[in-house]
Amino acid sequence: MRPPGCLAVACRAQWDYTLAAMTPALLAALLLAADPAAPAAPAEGKPAEKAAHEKKEKPEKAEKDEKGEKPEKAGKEKGEKKEKAEAGEAAAKKFVYGPQATLPDGSLDFTAEAKLLFRVVACGNDAALPEGMDAKVVAEHCTELKRRTDKYKKTWVGVAEPWLQKLKPSGLPTTLVYPFGGGDLISALTTYPEATDITTMSLEHAGDPRRIHHVDAKELKASLALIRSTSSGLLVANDSKTENLMKGQRGDIPGQLSFFLIALAVHGYEPVRLRYIKAQPDGTVKGMTQADLDALESKNAQLLHSGWTSPDFSEAFSDMELTFVKAGGDPAKETKVHRHFGENLDDDHFGKDEPMKKYLESKGRVVAMTKAASYLLWRDNFSTIRDYLIAHMEFMLSDSTGIPPHYLVDKGFEQKAYGKFAESFLGANPKWNDDFRKLWSKAEPLPFRYGYVDKKLQSHLLVTQKSAK
Repeated sequence: MRPPGCLAVACRAQWDYTLAAMTPALLAALLLAADPAAPAAPAEGKPAEKAAHEKKEKPEKAEKDEKGEKPEKAGKEKGEKKEKAEAGEAAAKKFVYGPQATLPDGSLDFTAEAKLLFRVVACGNDAALPEGMDAKVVAEHCTELKRRTDKYKKTWVGVAEPWLQKLKPSGLPTTLVYPFGGGDLISALTTYPEATDITTMSLEHAGDPRRIHHVDAKELKASLALIRSTSSGLLVANDSKTENLMKGQRGDIPGQLSFFLIALAVHGYEPVRLRYIKAQPDGTVKGMTQADLDALESKNAQLLHSGWTSPDFSEAFSDMELTFVKAGGDPAKETKVHRHFGENLDDDHFGKDEPMKKYLESKGRVVAMTKAASYLLWRDNFSTIRDYLIAHMEFMLSDSTGIPPHYLVDKGFEQKAYGKFAESFLGANPKWNDDFRKLWSKAEPLPFRYGYVDKKLQSHLLVTQKSAK
């Protein structure tokens, strides 16, 4: 999720949870500050602080709205959700699929779909297109996407990656856990290019890859335009706006999976296997079988947040495992793996999801990151994921939505700040704001934006690492 710094304007954080508290004026200010290679600037014609405070709702009100405490609003939302679900079921019925390939372990194999999406949506290579697919539409899309990705590589990857590498001590784990990281594999690969095992978790489901076989030229052109639009935050502000992430939960091209494949293309990788998975009680993952798919095909993926748009694909396609290598690399020796889980990370959901907690525990010692996470790690009701990170991570990079110093007392960590921080971008705990202001009072310069800016639209970054023994 993720304002100025999870797509275009709002960092990868769970913008989702606090979008209701944002105003058009503030969003406009963020968009004007969206060049990650340059210092953030205030909205044109308005001082930064005025734009940031203009008509902003109180966090308490936003949280009440989330819970649907007003009966009349709850009834209206219930009706809207029913309509969205029915629309999704109708959309799913127009697709008829043949037999799916199978892997040796019995899992369904969606590698062919991943490679086709990599070619058509991510423009990762020049492989021949399937008969009947409009080559002109694909070429126009790839020309525009390449313009954007080339700029992203020059202005953000080329600046941020070498700078971030200098912050890391030697001998860090190569397993990365990225909570609130929906769609943002691209920043994960920039932040931890050495990672070989990557887990992202967010409200967004991975999506059904099979529909790419069924799109006509008109649908394809519209779907590719939507992908360019919704991925713009990742490629402009290294962040994902919730509104865009929601759009990716419906349609002919799976939004989250497409963002992951664009990330591979940008960083010079290619997919070698895609399967859909579920965490098991023992912490392992099980690949989806034909029987699993048959049981879930007609059941749409669940809303993981009440304010979100209902997905229009089966819940079988919520969690995925994408294996990849450097382009031209040897799949037998050089593979990396990215697993994404559609997961509400609050204590009422993740806190009770024993298979998911076992899966994360099985990762052992990890590195971590988060950005534009709506300050959820500051909140009491996200204590389970916060406690997991504190117990298992060696090193973490974040914006100010990372872990406040209060929770790290006597836990063996030290924190170092970069950039400037005056106040949290969104309304959040005043005490933790005070602690962070002290932490940033002696900060060194930061040459790029990483996730959220602060209330004054200033870029900042936080390193949290185990203290030297």
